[in-house]
Amino acid sequence: MSALSPYLFVSAFLFAAGIFAVLTRRNVIAILMGVELILNAAALQFVAMAHHVRPATGAPALGGDVFAIFIIVIAAAEAAVALAITLAVYQRFDAIDVDRVQDMKG
Repeated sequence: MSALSPYLFVSAFLFAAGIFAVLTRRNVIAILMGVELILNAAALQFVAMAHHVRPATGAPALGGDVFAIFIIVIAAAEAAVALAITLAVYQRFDAIDVDRVQDMKG
């Protein structure tokens, strides 16, 4: 196993756990946590690959780090918007279970 393998295994595990949470949970908060796991797995993958693959010039490869920071910013924005929508849905329907909130008509 190379030095990259543990990071790839952790990233794959986080991604699989996130997919499992998104597909099996009915609670909106649990689904959002699954999406955050998926995004964090992608960020970990980018950082691990950026530090493993170096360009021939010897300069550090910052592409993966920049992508990881971009993913973290997008995840924070997604969490803020999704939680605001969840709060509005809870105030309107008194539930955050996706099965109980079927009618989204005004």
